[in-house]
Amino acid sequence: MRRLRQSKSVINLVQESHLSTNDLIQPLFLADQKDEAIEIPSLPSVYRFNETGLMKEIENLLKHGINAVALFPSIETGLKDSKGSYAFSEENFLYKSLMKIKQEFPDLVTIADVALDPYTDHGHDGLLKDGKVLNDETIEALITQSLCLTEAGATVLAPSDMMDGRIGAIRQALESNNFKETLILSYAAKFCSKFYGPFRDAVGSKSQLGNQDKSSYQINPANLNEALEEVALDINEGADMVMVKPGMPYLDVVSKVKDTFKVPTFVYQVSGEYAMLIAAIQKGWLPNEVMLESLQSFKRAGADAILSYASKSIAQELLHE
Repeated sequence: MRRLRQSKSVINLVQESHLSTNDLIQPLFLADQKDEAIEIPSLPSVYRFNETGLMKEIENLLKHGINAVALFPSIETGLKDSKGSYAFSEENFLYKSLMKIKQEFPDLVTIADVALDPYTDHGHDGLLKDGKVLNDETIEALITQSLCLTEAGATVLAPSDMMDGRIGAIRQALESNNFKETLILSYAAKFCSKFYGPFRDAVGSKSQLGNQDKSSYQINPANLNEALEEVALDINEGADMVMVKPGMPYLDVVSKVKDTFKVPTFVYQVSGEYAMLIAAIQKGWLPNEVMLESLQSFKRAGADAILSYASKSIAQELLHE
């Protein structure tokens, strides 16, 4: 075997999986703020952008070969309520930004999160009654949100809420409203993970959620077969692509989903994964190359595309190889 490792050129020649900028999706946080960019303390080198800063960042990403972004709004507390009403408002700054992106960068793939947690004063992805998240009532709200996002110009809807039956309901609503080309990327295998903390800081839902968790609608981290059943259901309901989230602790799920269903399979290197690697790099405990290695592991496992907060920096590395 060592004959195949005798030089860098030979190693590259027989490399089995390859990572390119076409595989990378950059998550971006938006806020209605005066500053163009404000760094998120628990996510070093990750920022909340206003619309002006967002446009500049997208232009920069395109120069580095990244052609897809996932958008997440950070909503001020005064606009949140128990029903997530601002998610359906024409004044929602996310919708205005999507319209401008569509106008200025028509070929950019915009992935819009479908869930209520950025908008609710309790921090859950759905509507609450007596402390329980309501499934069917939440789906009706998600349909309205999905149509708002599509009308604003989103290329891809990404339901991350994990309500039962929401993919089929959203797909039917899209068909009925003549949005037949809108793609659905389902967060089909989204686990009830402890790796999401910095993201909840970024969108401002952590303080609302408090000591509660989302175990009544997100998957038990110990369960692989349950994840596969979730994926099968969402594909049958009309999902075009599926997501596994988090990433590296769930490489077995990525591999099994891709091998089983043969559909476009995305993976999300979530905020906690990114933050701990960045912290170790900044401390000098690990070299910079571990971030690239982590993304390569997703490709090896079978992922077709990767959401990572390191996408832009990794794209810079790839372009200079």
